[in-house]
Amino acid sequence: MGRDKVENEELIKYGHPEDVWFHVDDMSSAHVYLRMNPNMTLDDISNELLIDCASLVKANSIQGCKKNTVYVVYTLWSNLKKTNDMVDGQVGFHQPEFVKRLEIEKNNSIVNALNKSKIVANKTSHDLYEEQKQRHVEIQAQLKKQRQEEDKTQKLMELQRKKDMEERSYKNIMKVDKMKSNTQREATVDTSAAQAYEEDFF
Repeated sequence: MGRDKVENEELIKYGHPEDVWFHVDDMSSAHVYLRMNPNMTLDDISNELLIDCASLVKANSIQGCKKNTVYVVYTLWSNLKKTNDMVDGQVGFHQPEFVKRLEIEKNNSIVNALNKSKIVANKTSHDLYEEQKQRHVEIQAQLKKQRQEEDKTQKLMELQRKKDMEERSYKNIMKVDKMKSNTQREATVDTSAAQAYEEDFF
């Protein structure tokens, strides 16, 4: 959570793809970020955790903290839009349809419990930048590994496909060295074996 508009601006700039941004709707408030695990979506956030984050932004809103209920909006950090004409802490959205909204009531017990466990960190822009850069390196490594695994799977599937085609091919059936004429069969004195073979064939 940003302590002021300057920290809010830093958090907007140096977020991670897994971050979820929370803010009181249509009022000034602190910016709260929830860092999800990779591959999680907004729908994977538990209701309890949503209430915790929403309660924090409400309690840290000059107007919102005085109201019994407020609406809180949240979305992925990657959906935040920042333009040069915006003041510090102000954001828009690339895709407003991906912004979720919930109503939250005043809940001092939740806020008090969260305040007891909070850690105040004095991170500089350099620290936040380095963390973001490191996360980017991790993501690129994961994507590279995923592409390699997909390529390996594709090659194995292609080899199996060729093998299946060869097994179904007539080339493996019509081999000259495997062919026999009726004259090559074991002959009897009266050639009855060859005649019987020809009769079976017809």
